[in-house]
Amino acid sequence: MAKLDSKERIVLKAFAEFDLSKAPGFSPSSPRSIRSVAISKVSDSQTLIYIGTEGGKVILLSLNLSSAIISSSGQINVNENGFKPIEFSGNDSSSSENFDFVRSVSVSDFSVDSIHVFAEISKILVLADGFLFSLDTLLLQPVRKLGFPKGVTALAKRLSFGNSASLDWFEDGVPKSEFSTAGQRFLQKLGGGIKANSMKSRVSDVQGEGSCVIAVAAGKRLILIELLLPGRTNRDIDVGGFFVVLNEIQGIDGVQTMVWLNDSIIVGTVNGYTMFSSSTGQSIPIFTLPESSGLPFLKTTWRHKQAILLVDNVGIVVNAVGQPVGGSLIFRHTPDSVGVVGLYVIVVRDGRMDLYNKKTGVHVQSVSFAGQGVGQCVLADEESGSGELVVVATPSKAICYHKVSAEEQIKDLLRKKNFKEAVSLVEELEYEGEITKELLSFVHAQVGFLLLFDLHFEDAVNHFLQSETMQPSEIFPFIMRDPNRWSLLVPRNRYWGLHPPPVPLEDVVDIGLMAIQRAIFLRKAGVDTAADEDFILNPPSRADLLESAIQNIIRYLRVSRDKDLSPSVKEGVDTLLMYLYRALNHVDEMEQLASAPNSCAVEELESLLDDSRHLRTLAFLYANKGMSLRALDIWRLLARNYSAGLWNDPTVESDSEDSHINLISSQTTAAVEASKLLEESSDQDMILQHLGWIADVDQELAVKVLTSKKRANQLSPEKVLETVDSKKAEIHQRYLQWLIDDQDSDDTRFHSLYALSLAKSAIETVGMESTYQNHGQRRLEEMDITDVESGTISRNPIRERLQSFLRSSDLYDPEEVLYLIEGSELWLEKAVLYRKLGQETLVLQILALKLEDSEAAEQYCAEIGRRDAYMQLLDLYLDPQDGKEPMFTAAVRLLHKHGESLDPLQVLESLSPDMPLQLASDTILRMLRARVHHHRQGQIVHNLSRAINVEANLMRLEERSRHVQINDESLCDSCRTRLGTKLFAMYPDDSVVCYKCFRRRGESTSATGRNFEQDFIFKPGWLVNRQL
Repeated sequence: MAKLDSKERIVLKAFAEFDLSKAPGFSPSSPRSIRSVAISKVSDSQTLIYIGTEGGKVILLSLNLSSAIISSSGQINVNENGFKPIEFSGNDSSSSENFDFVRSVSVSDFSVDSIHVFAEISKILVLADGFLFSLDTLLLQPVRKLGFPKGVTALAKRLSFGNSASLDWFEDGVPKSEFSTAGQRFLQKLGGGIKANSMKSRVSDVQGEGSCVIAVAAGKRLILIELLLPGRTNRDIDVGGFFVVLNEIQGIDGVQTMVWLNDSIIVGTVNGYTMFSSSTGQSIPIFTLPESSGLPFLKTTWRHKQAILLVDNVGIVVNAVGQPVGGSLIFRHTPDSVGVVGLYVIVVRDGRMDLYNKKTGVHVQSVSFAGQGVGQCVLADEESGSGELVVVATPSKAICYHKVSAEEQIKDLLRKKNFKEAVSLVEELEYEGEITKELLSFVHAQVGFLLLFDLHFEDAVNHFLQSETMQPSEIFPFIMRDPNRWSLLVPRNRYWGLHPPPVPLEDVVDIGLMAIQRAIFLRKAGVDTAADEDFILNPPSRADLLESAIQNIIRYLRVSRDKDLSPSVKEGVDTLLMYLYRALNHVDEMEQLASAPNSCAVEELESLLDDSRHLRTLAFLYANKGMSLRALDIWRLLARNYSAGLWNDPTVESDSEDSHINLISSQTTAAVEASKLLEESSDQDMILQHLGWIADVDQELAVKVLTSKKRANQLSPEKVLETVDSKKAEIHQRYLQWLIDDQDSDDTRFHSLYALSLAKSAIETVGMESTYQNHGQRRLEEMDITDVESGTISRNPIRERLQSFLRSSDLYDPEEVLYLIEGSELWLEKAVLYRKLGQETLVLQILALKLEDSEAAEQYCAEIGRRDAYMQLLDLYLDPQDGKEPMFTAAVRLLHKHGESLDPLQVLESLSPDMPLQLASDTILRMLRARVHHHRQGQIVHNLSRAINVEANLMRLEERSRHVQINDESLCDSCRTRLGTKLFAMYPDDSVVCYKCFRRRGESTSATGRNFEQDFIFKPGWLVNRQL
């Protein structure tokens, strides 16, 4: 019955055929040509098909959809004429088990031009010889010829949507939405019985529900008619209560085709297409046809509320206001008829049916259902409903096609390896709402697996990532052979059985390479294959394919890690991701995954990583899983055996010149990672066990471990001090300093240990400096003088720490420290210790004589706070003992600065006879003058104090001897009561209050509110007045 191109996609499939010559009541001499076809879907399982013949008959066929579609799945033979006839079965030769002939009626002696089904009112209208004939949908009632209108050339049912889609009629039969503008109020008026041309309309008195609106082209008029349900009215003068004329619009002559979208009526003539407004009657030309153009044709697309205008072999899609939508559709030939099913536009001509994608214009399918020269072909589709059926008719036969399900279409494309077309189709179907989003994800996954087995790994993973329903566990069998730890997690999705079962990537690559080799062999033998052309011309290597496969699977698993997965699936994703990283030796990625939060199964990876010597990754993994002891053992092993080659860093070159630097860097890296674990651990035994080798690599890291604040419970200081090697003084000192400064420890043992440790280090440093100075005097002389002045040579951080601690702490044993440094050159430290012991003389001797630091000595005397301290210092300067020369300059400086506080007699007695007089004369003279000046200043202060005391006593006497006159009219300044003979008090500001108010207010606050303790009253006395 139909000849299909095997390379095209199957959208429509024939499943039933009706032969007009075998229909009952048709003699061989009667006209048999089919002129029109219409479809009416009664239910999901039954459809009525109306066929109009050239002889004026209407044939009703019934089609059982469910059985018809099932029976059409078998093979149909193709005859020599190029089309597929259907073998009928059963007793009636005019029907198959799917197509049933119901009945036929004669409507006219002329050809049936078109059939229009109105299922909402259970009527059909037949157009023949310019008249309309009314029949019921089952052709049971007599045919009714409508006398009005006459000369009908086309009719169209209104397709309403948007604001005009309301079918809520008034009593006069006009939809409410028609009154949205003033220009549309004509419908309401017409409902009252007046036409647009002021003629009486044949309006029946209607009540009830159920109607539809059509437009009829008759001559130069467009008549708008409302069709009514039977029983809607009980009388109608002209038409027997079948319709009501709503309006007449002055149109154009020669209308051959027409559609009605919302408020717009688009008509087609041989001259072009014109749009009329059903509410105002105004017309607008849309398109003018050239003289040589074919006949006009209009077709509505019910789903998209649009229309297709045919101009020769070009279909133009317009909206309800006549504006083009999208691109034009270019057909191969000028079609005889046009239909729409789903996303596709169907055209027929010369026994051939072509399908085009309505949105893109791409040709999708061609079907030959009759030989060339068969004559005029007609096409009918479901103008409403699901739109799954299409009937194509030649003059002698009618063939019914059903749309293949979306799933079958997709399968067919995938079998032909048209992956892009399949995905494009799925996306279109999902956008149109014909399939669910889940099916879209399902198809992406299916396409991904097919591409995977075709060795297009990047494209395969791209489709995997677009699938929202695919589970990462479906990839597990491609990485690890079954059975394994996660075999039960793999969903048993067979998809559509288009690809083989999952196997490891190595097997996928091997199978694919074998297929390529087979295709190359067949190509040489002249046999065409479906293998990839690029692979045949440039066969890839196994290593490249396997690397590409692993890299792309890694990409998919990395994205999957961010999804919300179950714990077991997360474990599989992370573990197998580590497998793949290890297969490509991606060390950085392995270590990053192992050190970051992950769900890797350690027991599945430890032997693998150990065998491949990826010990760093294994250590990171152990640490991440809380297995710190195993991780530390690995880091210790690596730190001690890097030079033996237990681990090779791919980023570090093995050049002999840099081998030593690389070794040190690698050892430090191991110590750093181990210290990170120990800083957070509270396991004292484990920390002290691994502290030694970390200290051997870097003592700073060991100090960080001991002084870490990250651990919950701090270590025992006694255990730490016992464990740490005594030779590592820096660790001891830093740890003790941390205990004292940060932990605020007041344990005298720790303070003494810290002081002793610093003292030992200082002694060693001083000894080294002495040796350096003895053997490097020449180098010292050659050094820049600025370095010497800046103190870079003599500066000793250890001594600075020791001196600072000795001054600040009072909890160490100074005698023990002093005993240690007694024979050393640490004179400043000895001065601090003697000061702690209260031996002032020794302190001054060290500062003044040993260190010759006059400022420090004088500062110490000031801290002592006694005058005899300066005299003692002066005696040391003048008589230093031990054969040293007197320090006359320091003595003069001391007398100059602090001589005023010294007794001149004692100073004179202390001066040495050997001291030059000219050095001390000025200082002694200044001391004597200052002594006399201080004496006279004291006398002045004494006399002034006596004068002030006398003045104060005099003022007090004057205040007490003041007289106040009180009479009968005197009032208390506070309570305003008469004083009379009452006791009263007077404040310094002359306010008078009664004794009661005085007791209440007190002595400091007067009746005016002045507080004399804060706001004093000054009255100048005789001394001030005398000075003024």
